[in-house]
Amino acid sequence: MRTKRIMIAVQQKKSDNYTRWRWGFVSSNFCRRDLRSVVGAACAAIVLVTAGCGGGGGGGGSASPLAISATSTTQAVPGTAVTAASIGEKIFSDRSLSASGQMSCASCHDPATGHASPFSTSVAFGGPNLDQPGTRSPPSLRYLRFNTPFLFASDGTPTGGFDWDGRAGTLADQARRPFLSANEMANADAAAVVAKVAAASYAADFKALFGANIFADPDTAFDRIVFALERYQRESDEFAPFTSKFDYFTAGKVAFNDQESRGLAVFNRGDKGNCAACHPSIKPSNAPGALFTDFSFDSLGLPRNMAIPANADPSYFDMGLCGPTRTDLANRSDLCGAFKVPSLRNVALRHRFFHNGQFDSLEQVVRFYVRRDTNPEEWFPADPATGQPDVYNDLPPERRGNVNVTEVPYNKKAGEQPYLDESEIQDLVAFLKTLTDGYAP
Repeated sequence: MRTKRIMIAVQQKKSDNYTRWRWGFVSSNFCRRDLRSVVGAACAAIVLVTAGCGGGGGGGGSASPLAISATSTTQAVPGTAVTAASIGEKIFSDRSLSASGQMSCASCHDPATGHASPFSTSVAFGGPNLDQPGTRSPPSLRYLRFNTPFLFASDGTPTGGFDWDGRAGTLADQARRPFLSANEMANADAAAVVAKVAAASYAADFKALFGANIFADPDTAFDRIVFALERYQRESDEFAPFTSKFDYFTAGKVAFNDQESRGLAVFNRGDKGNCAACHPSIKPSNAPGALFTDFSFDSLGLPRNMAIPANADPSYFDMGLCGPTRTDLANRSDLCGAFKVPSLRNVALRHRFFHNGQFDSLEQVVRFYVRRDTNPEEWFPADPATGQPDVYNDLPPERRGNVNVTEVPYNKKAGEQPYLDESEIQDLVAFLKTLTDGYAP
């Protein structure tokens, strides 16, 4: 068990319907659990809830079987239903806010795929002509309201933050970047985005909420745009519906079939899948249900994905926490290769997996986890110099020592028996499919 210092919101100040936060630290017991004997053994992250983290805006399909209670933290325009969240919902789906006029936030974060990438390609293509490739697969935006800003725990473990490398401090910060990214929405600057919102059908609502002269100050207006997107993600239960079969199961309203039950046991057991070490299957204190992520980072030693155009350059390596996209930790060579541990909720809806979109099925993902080191020839190309598998080849050789080889199921050697056989892999996949929202009992 590790003790982490968790950053939480401790005070808010409202000004013209715009919420500003001050942050403080609390200590909590945060667990990488060794569940060797009991399914659902108790060891949970104690993370205090950020004010306004609940749902209440849009629909999330079927009603959650769990107790969810939340209210908006932003004022509405008097006599109307206009709130920052309702405006954020319109911004989220507005394709006109991109240079191409064809890309919105929802283009890469589709509700039908759990607000993850809907593309069959490893990365999305943006820019003015939608021909500029990204370098990472778009992550899911579901359940991020329960995340914390990036921080180092007392034991030095990096935790929290948004994006694959945790560089964004808030959901608003995360929402800001795609508007200006050359391979995403590709606007020239914040003023260009503001001008498009000023011409949108919801511009009058925007002014009614944030002030009649809001568009006269592009920097402030852009802050309000991304603030509205953050409120939409925090207040709409679309982004945290808790309506999966797993939720109904934990509420005692449905039973798992035999295969799903076996898969849950494999998921939790520390001597089998050990998935719960990073994807806890029990409820933390700040959410109505399990989040299936501890919001930490891990270096998994993925195969290099040559379908990503940037990888055609043999000197280019995406190393997550230490760069090149994130720059403030460039001198932390020990963090090179570490990427955010995502929630496994709705994982069965995704078309691509991991930050580099290397795999396109859950079965592939699970097999990689349990056979990465026992059968490296299945995943990595042969090194021309040695004829042996060039393991962890999406990292430069001097950084491959950062790859996690100590935890189950990674601590096996080539030729040894994997922790899971094919039947157990299928059981685990069956359980993972119970994490899909929208279940109808």
